[in-house]
Amino acid sequence: MTRDIRTVDDVLGMLDRLFTVETDRWTDGSCDWWDEFYANRSRDIPFFVDKPDENLASYLERGLIKPGRALDLGCGPGRNAAFLAAKGYEVDAVDLSRTAVAWGQERAREAGVDVRFHCGDIFTVGLPPGRYDLIYDSGCLHHLPPHRRVSYLALLERALAPGGHFALACFASGATGSKLPDEEFYRTRSLDGGLAYSLDDLRGLFTAFTEIELRAMRRQSPDSPLFGVSLLNTGLFQRPL
Repeated sequence: MTRDIRTVDDVLGMLDRLFTVETDRWTDGSCDWWDEFYANRSRDIPFFVDKPDENLASYLERGLIKPGRALDLGCGPGRNAAFLAAKGYEVDAVDLSRTAVAWGQERAREAGVDVRFHCGDIFTVGLPPGRYDLIYDSGCLHHLPPHRRVSYLALLERALAPGGHFALACFASGATGSKLPDEEFYRTRSLDGGLAYSLDDLRGLFTAFTEIELRAMRRQSPDSPLFGVSLLNTGLFQRPL
């Protein structure tokens, strides 16, 4: 028996270990699961398409965000990272999966853009010093257990520049994802495929930021140059100066 809980990180690590190996989607231990997920590129997975999120494209089109330094959290095969780079951003992109990162690197080369890809846990991977003008998350937050929101908010505080923007797309409550109360995940020791967030949930989580826009993602037709499904909620926030 050990009594080795001394820091907040020790508590977070202990809570991580409460979840079964099969449900882990956020630590380095899940690399193999994600590698297998991304191995077959021909699978009918909606976000395997080489298109940026419609909400992200809309923010740029309307001038709500402007090119600068960007960080893409849980970048997958790099579709949003490559889009941002093509629009003039200096981009760092992070994902747990080696297979996804390799795919993203291929896409960036084919598009003729520069993206710095990093393979690892978003909370521990080494990133270049300095702060980002934009942090974007498409599908990362909803795979984190409730206690890791503490780490997530700390990451935003550490990495986002004053006046910078944070944007995300995540499972929408009532459309997809688990609607269980937070405490139930610790009883079942499973994330039930991912957590659903309502617009009010997002508003309450990011109270330290100024809300710019919260809405459902707009569904896109197959021939659209943009990605959009009605199963996600999206948000754009700004960090106060």
